[in-house]
Amino acid sequence: MPSLSFQSAAKIAAREMHASRGKFTFVLLSVAIGVAALTGVRGFSSSFRATLLTHARSILAADLSARAFRQPSPAEIKSLADVEASGIKVTPVTELMSMASVPVTMDPLLVSVKAVDPSRFPFYGTVDLEPSMSLSAALTPDSVAVGDDLLLRLHLALGDQLKIGNRTYKIAATVLNEPDRLSSNFSAGPRVLMSREALDSSGLLAPGSHAGQRFLFKMPQTGPNGTVNDAAVQDFKLKLEKMLPESQVVDYRETNPALTQGLDRATSLLSLMSLVALVLGAIGVAMAMRAHLQQRLDTIAIMKSLGARSSQVIKIYLLQTLLLGIVGGLLGVGFGVGVQMALPVFLAKLINVVPDLHVDLRSIATGLGAGVLTTLLFTLPPLLDIRNVRPILILRRAMDESSDDPFVSAIFRKLTRNYAQIISGALILGGLGAIATTLSDSREVGKWFTIGLVVVLFILLISSWAVLRALKFFLSKTRLSLPSSLRHGLANLYRPGNPSAALLAALGMGVMQIMTVYLVQQAVVSELHVASAPNLPNIFLVDMTNEEIGGIRTLLTNAPGITKAPELLPVVSSRITELNGVPASQAKLTNMPKRMLQSMSLSWSVTGEAPDGTKVIEGAWWTPEEAANAHDHPVVAIQKYVADRLGLKVGSTVTFAAQDSSFTARVTAITRSDGQHAYGRAEFVLPQQALAGLPTVWYGGVHVDPAQVGKLQRMLYTAYPTVTVINVAAALETVRSVVVQITYVIQFLATFSIFAGIIILASSIAGTRYRRMREVVVLKTLGATRARIATIFSIEFAVLGLIAGFVGIVFANLIADRLLRSLSVAYVHLWGTSFVALLAIAVLTVLTGWIASHRLLGQKPLEVLREE
Repeated sequence: MPSLSFQSAAKIAAREMHASRGKFTFVLLSVAIGVAALTGVRGFSSSFRATLLTHARSILAADLSARAFRQPSPAEIKSLADVEASGIKVTPVTELMSMASVPVTMDPLLVSVKAVDPSRFPFYGTVDLEPSMSLSAALTPDSVAVGDDLLLRLHLALGDQLKIGNRTYKIAATVLNEPDRLSSNFSAGPRVLMSREALDSSGLLAPGSHAGQRFLFKMPQTGPNGTVNDAAVQDFKLKLEKMLPESQVVDYRETNPALTQGLDRATSLLSLMSLVALVLGAIGVAMAMRAHLQQRLDTIAIMKSLGARSSQVIKIYLLQTLLLGIVGGLLGVGFGVGVQMALPVFLAKLINVVPDLHVDLRSIATGLGAGVLTTLLFTLPPLLDIRNVRPILILRRAMDESSDDPFVSAIFRKLTRNYAQIISGALILGGLGAIATTLSDSREVGKWFTIGLVVVLFILLISSWAVLRALKFFLSKTRLSLPSSLRHGLANLYRPGNPSAALLAALGMGVMQIMTVYLVQQAVVSELHVASAPNLPNIFLVDMTNEEIGGIRTLLTNAPGITKAPELLPVVSSRITELNGVPASQAKLTNMPKRMLQSMSLSWSVTGEAPDGTKVIEGAWWTPEEAANAHDHPVVAIQKYVADRLGLKVGSTVTFAAQDSSFTARVTAITRSDGQHAYGRAEFVLPQQALAGLPTVWYGGVHVDPAQVGKLQRMLYTAYPTVTVINVAAALETVRSVVVQITYVIQFLATFSIFAGIIILASSIAGTRYRRMREVVVLKTLGATRARIATIFSIEFAVLGLIAGFVGIVFANLIADRLLRSLSVAYVHLWGTSFVALLAIAVLTVLTGWIASHRLLGQKPLEVLREE
């Protein structure tokens, strides 16, 4: 045969596609839905994630913050000026304690002063004032904004005068909410917000002042779609830690542990969904194209008999595959973009936020490229098989495929006799690894995803083969005692030419992926629901004495609007003198000034487990025996971020000095707090016996109906005028609303991914329809009735679904357990859900098989043969 041009090959491929529209529907469906899931999930999640990160930045009021406990040195001021010259915006925030008074009465009151540049602060979010006005209008060189608690204590009103330092200022507004309230110091005394000019003229920043300083940074928007690049933030954070070695540098993801964990888990889960969509689409393409090429063996044999070379035949079907991938990918992109734009409409009432939606060209290109590439990759093995098969063997394939061990022997023959298949396998794995790296934006994730895919696929293939062998052995022992329809249906699973092992592996893989997404999202959402509970403390109390704590506990229990029992935290002031036997002056700390070791907060817990909102991530909470002996052998639990900065781990020792006593405690647990409870403020927690007799002050937290906060403040000020009440209800509600939004989006996108995966698997099952034609012909010719054939096929479908479901669900539970451990999320085995899923998979397999094959029962054998 003369050389076959690409134009001629494309015409042949197009004509064959037109003549076999029904067969190619399954391929197009698999590609389109896989690409749609990939494009829709990735596109919407990237838009929504950008919106959520903007909310997270508003809690810090910046991209990064550097906190120091002194004024910056000249060298540091120069470094900060160089940073601003590079295009990064910088604004200082000064916080200090001072006395304020009314000029008429001169009654003094300790207040917490915060000085900002109103033209820049905040970089994200807004300061809500009453009456409503801009921050620049409220904060002038001669006016300030104050907390409403200051007006209550000093019996003042808006427009009155307030003396701070050596100046008198007009009270222009009250502060309802500050975006960075959770990241500011929880200092004693009402809040006073003033401009930098007002602070400079007050005389408060005298030499030796103990004012704290925060520098807020806003990065240029150099990321995709006008966002801030996360990698650039992390790089700049490392630079800041070197530039300001005694400052505590945090980024927007570290402002609130619950929000940080929610964002991290959402990002991981959404990446997992994208990868699952990719693999499920690949499974659908592989099964549908394999079935199609097997059906075209007669045509290929005729072409070879007429002199066509293998390369020419491969060219035809390669072009056909490429065309299918492009058409299916374009359909999928269109559907995916539609889904991306429609999701906010369905979610608007649930998440109460409208993402800044846009057509994400990167997601579209990724989805289309992944669809075409996976279609080509998974068609390589059957295409390459054309090179090594003679026409006479193809025409006799029904006879030659009979083997006692067709699946495993076929694999080993391909591996030992056909190096092209080994190369194609390597290309498939390399391509999937590259796509996984692109989707997850991590080379490490791509590598482990590919390795995991190979391992799991190998185990699934071996498991499927083992199950079929066991089934064959079972039938050989019980053949005569089983009904004939049941025997025939079970025997169909390993009949010659039936791809049961490959289909079992593919279905098992798909079931595993779908169930993994479901199990992981269920566990993550359950954790997020705890973090977003509506009765978490939103009012905090500072500096309560031992004499006051009993009365305050009674007042908080009986006050109106209290929705949950108050959380009260005892605190003992201490200093650290040694770390692992090394004097504190010689200790090596990470981004923590050594003078901070002179003021550490210790607390105690009388329970045998970690307090609410605190999770042990390393080691174990102390036992009752250790608590009983804590006076002589103290033990301590330390928060993770403090342990990292001090270089401590489980088994380390810390020597504390409080008053005239000194003791050394052994670290038994490293903990992580969700930041939502009073104990989240405790850096070191010991048994009560270890701190017995030491001076104690108390801090507290309680959830109050926002409408009753003012009334509770008045009750506390009247009964306990020295207790400071810190209202963070608005700030915590921002965090809670974002976490709630994350849970809804995770659930919705997981449901969408699972639904798309089910359709892809159903199309894979339906693709086996054409393999059943010859069997229906033979059975009808031998006199089988429609009912008997239906029973045989139903048994085959059901057993196929049960086996694949069982194998997939077992591996899904194992993988979900491992994934959740890496996310520090507790995993609970959902036995009931797994059982229901197993039955659902069997029902789905039967329904799908019959939806695709029912027409065969109504056709005469001659009609079926003519279709071939």
